[in-house]
Amino acid sequence: MDGRSTGFVHSFNRAGGYGFVVPVGSDEQVYFSAADIEGEGHSLSEGQQISFVLVLGDGRFEAKELRV
Repeated sequence: MDGRSTGFVHSFNRAGGYGFVVPVGSDEQVYFSAADIEGEGHSLSEGQQISFVLVLGDGRFEAKELRV
């Protein structure tokens, strides 16, 4: 196990470069930055399933190392 979580993209603001993901089994939205999307394109769609690593950022949890 590499500490990755699975969830779904709740929203993604391409112009702003950020979005929110909802981990499986949770109702809480977790912030992510477009810079943390791995692979080409740095774009996600609402409802898309992804995996990520949860880290404690500036007073809140953030999703890092996002993968499709």
